[in-house]
Amino acid sequence: MSRPSFGGGNDLPAVFPDWSPYPDLDSAARAYLRDPDVALEALGGVLNGATVVCFTLERFVNEVNGVWQEVVVCDGSRLVLWHGEDVPPTDGPAGSMTSSLRVVPLSTVTEVGCRRRLSRSPSGQARTDSIDVYLLLSSMDEAGAADEGVHLPRHDALRFGKTLDDGGAGQIARLEDFARLVASLVGRPTL
Repeated sequence: MSRPSFGGGNDLPAVFPDWSPYPDLDSAARAYLRDPDVALEALGGVLNGATVVCFTLERFVNEVNGVWQEVVVCDGSRLVLWHGEDVPPTDGPAGSMTSSLRVVPLSTVTEVGCRRRLSRSPSGQARTDSIDVYLLLSSMDEAGAADEGVHLPRHDALRFGKTLDDGGAGQIARLEDFARLVASLVGRPTL
């Protein structure tokens, strides 16, 4: 199942090239993102030559805002997140987008969770057909959950997911590797 393409004269495909075979951030971003130069320039300004330990990418098209893109990079002590999103036609000139950056120190990650959904083949072999990863942060979510009109504080979290239909087996494996690597770094002293 693929996501519907964005309406209009310049329809984008709902299925994007697979970034998972590319071991380096530059090649993966150029294969997968619509705006790799914008993402790589923003990330490069923060990474400033730091080694990329692991990364994950996401991109989809929705009918309201168009293309939504995200890159999350771990350099061993921080998570650097770039997010690019098309601006709705009513909020700016045609072709406008936002580009935002967020830096999260690994010291603020309090928990890493990874849930895989497995299916079994007729022979009984298990296969991962989706993965959901979350990184719970010590910071508080500004929105909070509402309970009878009262906003309750809750911890901020970063969430990532891949399925066989949305990313395929390669991206599922890469996201699981990302989660394992970040989990191995959480709670350790940084150099």
